Amino acid sequence: MLAENFVKIIKSDFYTGVPDSQLKALCNYLMNMYSIDKKHHIIAANEGNCAALAAGYYLATGKIPVVYMQNSGLGNIINPAASLLNDKVYAIPMIFVIGWRGEPNVPDEPQHIYQGEVTLKLLENMDIAYFVISKETTENELSAKMKMFNKILEKGKQVAFVIRKGALTYNKQVIYKNKNLMKREEIIEHIVKITGNDSIVSTTGKASRELFEIRERNNQDHKYDFLTVGSMGHSSSIALGIALNQPEKKIWCIDGDGALLMHLGAMALIGANNPPNLVHIVLNNSAHETVGGMPTVADKINICEIAKGCGYKNVICVEDFENLDKELQIAKCKNELCLIEIKCSIGSREDLGRPTIKPVENKNNFMKNLSVSDQKIKRSCEIA
Repeated sequence: MLAENFVKIIKSDFYTGVPDSQLKALCNYLMNMYSIDKKHHIIAANEGNCAALAAGYYLATGKIPVVYMQNSGLGNIINPAASLLNDKVYAIPMIFVIGWRGEPNVPDEPQHIYQGEVTLKLLENMDIAYFVISKETTENELSAKMKMFNKILEKGKQVAFVIRKGALTYNKQVIYKNKNLMKREEIIEHIVKITGNDSIVSTTGKASRELFEIRERNNQDHKYDFLTVGSMGHSSSIALGIALNQPEKKIWCIDGDGALLMHLGAMALIGANNPPNLVHIVLNNSAHETVGGMPTVADKINICEIAKGCGYKNVICVEDFENLDKELQIAKCKNELCLIEIKCSIGSREDLGRPTIKPVENKNNFMKNLSVSDQKIKRSCEIA
């Protein structure tokens, strides 16, 4: 089904969401149709943020909003859906459009398997009526279901369209780019060279995939890296937990701007706890690149100033490799909490692979390496 016909049938004037590769056709259509427009289309920080924003739209206009997301984002909407939108509370109607990653019997990545299994169960438990859209779904079928859903929406309830892989299509190309020159994979190569035997926690998406392949090319062990293959926005908190409990070891977190924004409160927690052995790296291309390249608001805020306000001791932004290497080495040798924002371009190799080891194996190897005593901070500058 064409994304534009899907939008035409559900007849909503306002969309907000967090991009998903399964919904790339819809996201690209919305970007071509509206771009980022305060009255029609806003890409938000996380799915709960979207639900609350959509609730505000409904309160102000009386019209039905649409919230789109990957099914992994269902966890972020459970609280507002149950305690704000529900018809036993404020009865705020809303349409959810959910990309179904990890659908049973459809091969997918490990982080999507369980979420895919429970997606429909979660909607049922939240009393949200749903309709699954596949490649075979016709416009007449969708129109008929929308008529039924309108009666449910009139009662102050929510409904959901669950989108199978390839169910929505869009024929026009959308190109996402920025003016930054450094490529993310090359940046991570520089990080790996400086960090030596230090431990790295990397964020979900292409950053972790690139880190894995860099280790493969270098014939290095993967025991130094914890690849946060799911749980978007939480890698910095994982790194904080490790840093606080392994105070004699240098811990690096490779984060992304979209992930950082998703749970920005983690920066306040990191700054308040002030672990001197943590280096927080933010790869900022102002895009949700892993799921298609749709923009974030990271180009409209000052991440370094936010970090300073949260209590980070050393904060710097770099835009070229010379300064990157310099600041990485400084951070490695400092015994203070550091944040390095790195401006990078949008794009990755077409043949970029995925980790070939299972998450549990990654966890076990990482934990075993953390227990080894040769990662002392006092040696960290000698290893580089």
